[in-house]
Amino acid sequence: DRRVVVRNTERSLQRFRFAVQVAFAALCVWIGVEFHFFVDYIQSGGETAVAARPPGVEGFLPISSLMSLYYLFLSGEIHPAHPAGMFILVAVIAVSITFGKSFCSWLCPVGFISENLGNLGQRLFRRRIKLPKLLDYPLRSLKYLLLGFFLFSIFALMDAASLKRFLDSPYNVVADIKMYLFFVNISVFALVVILALIILSVLIRGFWCRFLCPYGALLGLLSIVSLTKIRRNKITCIDCGKCSRACPSFINVDRVSAVVSDECTSCMSCVDACPVDDTLVLKSLVQARRIPKAMVAVGVVGLFLIITGAAMLFGKWQNNVTDREYVDHYGKMGSYGHPRGFSEVEEPREPVKPKSPEYEAHDRDK
Repeated sequence: DRRVVVRNTERSLQRFRFAVQVAFAALCVWIGVEFHFFVDYIQSGGETAVAARPPGVEGFLPISSLMSLYYLFLSGEIHPAHPAGMFILVAVIAVSITFGKSFCSWLCPVGFISENLGNLGQRLFRRRIKLPKLLDYPLRSLKYLLLGFFLFSIFALMDAASLKRFLDSPYNVVADIKMYLFFVNISVFALVVILALIILSVLIRGFWCRFLCPYGALLGLLSIVSLTKIRRNKITCIDCGKCSRACPSFINVDRVSAVVSDECTSCMSCVDACPVDDTLVLKSLVQARRIPKAMVAVGVVGLFLIITGAAMLFGKWQNNVTDREYVDHYGKMGSYGHPRGFSEVEEPREPVKPKSPEYEAHDRDK
């Protein structure tokens, strides 16, 4: 006979995860407010009260951050345009390799919004709408097609010199300001697209994250080779199915020995829902030891803070672009098209040189 110890479902970790999500979302809002005042300061030509640029805004520039990381790999140099973004990406990758796709369910503000829109839909319709496999699998491939396009464009088509040209370009230097202005002066078409995504996320849980997010696709691939996995004890499992019903990613946890899925976000909802002690546990692949589920919270947040904090401590967090340069770039930003590289007969423009002593003598009207 199977001896099991049935317990009441413990939801404390989910409450703590919600608190972490709220705290990180609040941090992003704070960064957004700081960046708003910084852009106002730049728009005024530096005439209003000085407002510092928050480096954390670079976390919303994942493509530039990935290019910076690849440039570091090829050249051994940290590019000065968006160093904070690169270290945020490094932290996210480290978290994903250690605890799976946990960034999406613990720290990502978009994931937090998407999750709560899904919760709203579940309350409205009293069920979770799941697309049939004939639609689900093709739609899930879209985010991998987007990821493949970005990876091919960066890793297959660009060498260190072309990466440096892009990263040096004024377009990249002010990419964060261009992103801000896109949302401040949002077009009707973009607004309709965002509203459509919100509605679809209410109807179909995690619509953006599940089908369209290339960032999530990258982390999903990394999670497959992560150092920890949720494992099910077949002997003590009572086949109640609560774990599968609790999983926000529709993974059939009750049918596998180990959860190996690009959609698992290590939210630990299945572990919390399991009514039998030690039936669903998180285990390390290195030592095959059980890891307390609370360690996921400590590990995800701690690892992220250690890596980003180290960048701050060693002076690699702030970029070297001066406020005067930002003011100058803002006046010309409308002419900054997406860099396409230089042909063999073209004379490349002088790249941006942060903190150049000759900059103050530069003719603004040139």
